[in-house]
Amino acid sequence: MQASVDPKTPLLTHLIELRRRILMCFALFICVFAIAYYFSDTIYVFLQQPLIAAFDDPSQRRMIYTGLHEAFFTYLKLAFFTATLVSMPMFLIQIWRFIAPGMYSHEKRNISPLFISTPILFYAGAALAFYVVMPLAWDFFIGFENNQSKGVAVELEARISEYLGIVIQLTLAFGLCFELPVLLMVLAKAGIVTPESLRRYRRHAIVGVFLCAALLTPPDLISQIALGLPIILLYELSILLIHWQTNASAIAPKSSPSQ
Repeated sequence: MQASVDPKTPLLTHLIELRRRILMCFALFICVFAIAYYFSDTIYVFLQQPLIAAFDDPSQRRMIYTGLHEAFFTYLKLAFFTATLVSMPMFLIQIWRFIAPGMYSHEKRNISPLFISTPILFYAGAALAFYVVMPLAWDFFIGFENNQSKGVAVELEARISEYLGIVIQLTLAFGLCFELPVLLMVLAKAGIVTPESLRRYRRHAIVGVFLCAALLTPPDLISQIALGLPIILLYELSILLIHWQTNASAIAPKSSPSQ
């Protein structure tokens, strides 16, 4: 007869498996970081496109750095930022593969959509920031230039570190705020929020959304509205998803066969 397998896996085995997956993620991050640093000039030129499009004559413009080490550390930050964005799906996959074997089938069905939607929502928010918000914001800020013949001309000469900092700030702000549906779904699964409570506190949520938008975005009304409106729409979408999930969970036991 074949010996029965102990369903309880030793803790050491779990720790070894966790270490292996962490090392895989770290190795991927280092590889992407090295590649991103090698192509940092190309990546930075790509990130400059919204600013270049806002200039009437980009050939007459330049970006500066005022410290000897500023350009070097800017490219390091750019490589780190790129590696983080590229490696995020792999991190989530490794987390899922680590926790999935210890879950029931219905738990996998409930949680797997959250893992799938997390990077999708983040990249959607980052794309909105880069392709919609940044061009509008840069047009707004460049509108304060003064090239009149009288007096000293006021023109923009952006520092590379400051520009990258604003790009990262906007990208992270939009990407993380777009994770609101995932957060609310997790809270709903934990029984902390319900569709009724979300509807009841809708006005408070709207105020909180625009307050966060004012803190996370540059001080211009365009960026704040561009971040606040999609988040409010995602909030309403979260209410519908949680309501649908609650009804599906209530119906599922009734439709299951009796034991």
